[in-house]
Amino acid sequence: MKHIVAIALALLAFSCISIKADVTTETTTNSDSAALAEAGIRLVMAEQEAAWNNHDLEGFMQGYWKSDSLKFYGSNGLTKGWKQTLANYKKGYPTKAESGTLRFVINDISKIEGDNYWVMGEYHLNREVGDANGVFIIIFKKIHGEWKIVADMSC
Repeated sequence: MKHIVAIALALLAFSCISIKADVTTETTTNSDSAALAEAGIRLVMAEQEAAWNNHDLEGFMQGYWKSDSLKFYGSNGLTKGWKQTLANYKKGYPTKAESGTLRFVINDISKIEGDNYWVMGEYHLNREVGDANGVFIIIFKKIHGEWKIVADMSC
């Protein structure tokens, strides 16, 4: 009888360890996945800051999805498409005096579903022609292994 109880307790303990290991592995995998996504998104935004600060608007736009389906909503209303968004940036920031120095403050990165995340934050432009500050919410999607902005609302 003692042996049966000992075997039962051993099996129960093994089952609990196995369940805990499964839960821990899944949580770690999800956590690692979210951490990698956040790091990738932060990298894109850091590259955008660097490009902007060199008045490289085409380089800045590399963070955006190069598609006619890209959506940008700003003070001039809704813009559709990568090419038109770039044209608007070139028109609004024709020289380094207008583009100035950009600094993003990221306040939140949250998963929406799948490989879709939103980023909420602030932008700060220090410029010769006067500083400009505002807030944004952008939607990132992993497309062909790269994080790209598919929608941007900045004001």
